[in-house]
Amino acid sequence: MDLTLNFGANIAANLLVDLKPPSLRMSNMIKFTDSALQKVREMSSEASPEKVLRIFVEAGGCSGFEYGMALDEPKSTDRVGECSGVNYAVDADSLDYLAGSEIHFDDGLSGKGFEIRNPNAESTCGCGKSFN
Repeated sequence: MDLTLNFGANIAANLLVDLKPPSLRMSNMIKFTDSALQKVREMSSEASPEKVLRIFVEAGGCSGFEYGMALDEPKSTDRVGECSGVNYAVDADSLDYLAGSEIHFDDGLSGKGFEIRNPNAESTCGCGKSFN
């Protein structure tokens, strides 16, 4: 049985609810640039095969919330997704904040690291690691 609930502007809340467990696979919730895909594949090749990229949001940072990423085994309560062969997991609390985001990896002169381009963030700090 499928049920669609519309919660207006809250993109992540406008999910198709199909009464399956929360580990339901998602498609296209988060996109990755080519450089991010390459870096995650490189990092994953050195980890155990059951680990995926965990993307999360937690309280902190200079703007109220900060992003985090780690290679981790998915939990039964996670939403899991795939983008061009890269598997990732997002916990339920982070889902609202991350829907529609794009992950980029910058290895240029100005700094090396991941950047999350989040259309749901009202503002971000100068370091790009926190938002509100």
